[in-house]
Formats: sequence, structure tokens, C-alpha cells
Amino acid sequence: MKSLRHIYRLGLKELISFRYDLVLIVLLIYCFTVMVIVPSKGTGIQVRNSAVAIVDEDQSTLSANIRAAVQKPYFKEPRMISYPEIDQALDRNEYTFVIDIPSGFQRDVIAGKHPEIRLDVDATAMAHAKLGTAYLMNIIHDEVVMFLHGSGKLPEPAVKLNIRSKYNPNRESQWFMSLVFLTHMITLLSILLPAAALIKEKERGTVEHLLVMPLHPFEISLAKVWANSFLIVVGAMLSLIFCVKGIIGTPIIGSVPLFFAGTLLYLFAATELGIFLATIAKNLPQVGLLSMPVIVPLAMLAGGTTPLEAMPMFLQKVMTFSPTAHYLEFMTAVLLRDAGIADIWPQMAAMTGIGIALFTAALMRFRATFR
Repeated sequence: MKSLRHIYRLGLKELISFRYDLVLIVLLIYCFTVMVIVPSKGTGIQVRNSAVAIVDEDQSTLSANIRAAVQKPYFKEPRMISYPEIDQALDRNEYTFVIDIPSGFQRDVIAGKHPEIRLDVDATAMAHAKLGTAYLMNIIHDEVVMFLHGSGKLPEPAVKLNIRSKYNPNRESQWFMSLVFLTHMITLLSILLPAAALIKEKERGTVEHLLVMPLHPFEISLAKVWANSFLIVVGAMLSLIFCVKGIIGTPIIGSVPLFFAGTLLYLFAATELGIFLATIAKNLPQVGLLSMPVIVPLAMLAGGTTPLEAMPMFLQKVMTFSPTAHYLEFMTAVLLRDAGIADIWPQMAAMTGIGIALFTAALMRFRATFR
């Protein structure tokens, strides 16, 4: 009971100290508002407003149908150019895609000669180049098939594919990316805030004052965990409600209390990682440098930028020890797919196990550093 009282009082000390640190207050607000909204609305993993030019040497009904099928929001309205302008337009980065429809294309399609359409792509924009090429190929294929059906040259297919997108019918990338960036901010702050608090006490010599009191290292460590976790979880919940759901428009169909519980488990692991880094560093600049090679891989390899299944097998096994990968999977399952405890208990158990391991390591380093 005395230990709980010590942990509570030390946590209050952390909160009071944070109250007078204007820089950290601004950082907390900035991360959970601007750094969630702007990247989510400004970036995406889908093709949007790509510039397309068309060289129509056929001037037929079919070529006009293809031109009319290239529409917003995936592509801008196509611009008509001449064949000699293709290379110059690509060199000047005026268009990402240039479609060249050859002369006699409609005639050859009707005759069953399998004519070719040339598609020039500026592949420096890798995401748009790959996805946009697939989109344009499907558009051209569909228009040719519809034209042949209308002219009676092609029978109706025996099988039709009926695609149904679940959980995100319009496949809005902002819904997923907003949760990804929220995860990134939670990770960043949960590592930096406790590390910065401990380093400031080391530099001011107040840690030694605490250790001469009837306090145990695990009490000091847990106090920093709960105080900083309280700040981050309050910021995360407000960001989820007002930024992710309110401004970005991501639907929250799952259980918010379950998300809150899982976030606490993740913060237990991530804040202990920050304390562990603080026991290694000697000053605040070293904490910043040490956190960079830790935070960046945790964020980039968690599955938000690239699915875990698409990574090499070695990285997939390594990321099973990352609490961020389990947390992102937990968050998307709960908030977007309305998953229950029966579905996400493996992720919660993994975050708990990793948190206990990091807590033990941080406690051992804490005792060794301040012995």
C-alpha cells in the first residue's frame, strides 16, 4: 500500500513538472493535431489527380470512349497532345501517363487483330506509376469489352465478378492513414516524454535525491510510466474523437473503451522503452540521437507503410518483438472492423509480454546506473 502511495505521489510530481514545461505542452498538442491531420489528408496510398495526356491518332468512337472514361478523382481531365510532344512532355514532368491510341485501332479491334496501345509512364513517381498503370489498363480493357458487346462482336461473359469492399467501401486511404499517423505520434511521445523527464532529473541531480529517500527504483519507474501514459492517452483519445473522426472523417465503429485498454498496454511497453534509453544516455541530445534509430524502424516497419506479409521473412520475425506492430494491428481491428476481445487478445497478450520484458530491462539498467 505504501508503494502505491509513493507511485501516485511521484506521478503527481511528474504531472506538475510537465505543467510548467511550455515546450513539451506545445509538442504534445502539435503532435496530436497537426501531425495527424496534415499527413493523413495530404498523403495517400491511392492514385489521385494524376496528370494524363492522350495522343488520339484514331479519332474513332472507341478512342473517344477511352478518353471519356479517364475521370476524376483518380486522374485529371486528359489533355490532348500530338505524338512528337510525348517525350518533351514527360521530360518536363507535365504528365505522369501518356496514352497513344494508334491509327486504325477501332477497325483492328472489330477485326479481331489484337492491336496495341502504347502507354508511356513517368516512373519516378513510383506509387502513382504502378497503381495508375493498372487503373488505366483496366479502364482501356473495360471500354474495349463494352464496345465489342455493343457491336455484337463479343458475347456476354459466362461469369461476372462482383467485388464488395468491406469496412471501407470507397477505399479511402485517409481512414487507414489517420490511424497509422496517430500510432506514430503515440510511439514518438511515449518514448520521448519519459526519457526527457528522467534525463532532466539526471542533469539537475534530483534522481539522487529520490534515491536517498525510502523509495525503490521500480516505484520511480512506474511513476513516470503512469504519469506520461496519462498525458499521452488523454491526448490520443481527444485526437481520435476530434481529429481522426471529426476532421478527417474516419468512422469509429468499434469499442472505444477496448481501444483505451489496449492503448494503456502499449504505453506500458513504449514508455519503458523510453526509460531504458534514458538510462543509457547521459544528456538530452543523446536521448534524441538514440531515439531516432529506434522510433523510425518501429514506425516504418509496423505495417502501416508496407504490410507485414510483404516484408522479408527475417523482418517479419523481428517485428513480432515490436509492440508497435501489435498495437497497429490491434487498433485497426478494433476501430475499423469492430473486433472484440476474442479476436485481438493475442495482440494484447503480446504487448503485455513485451512491456514486462522492457520493464525488467529498464529496471535493471536503472539500478545499475544509479547504484
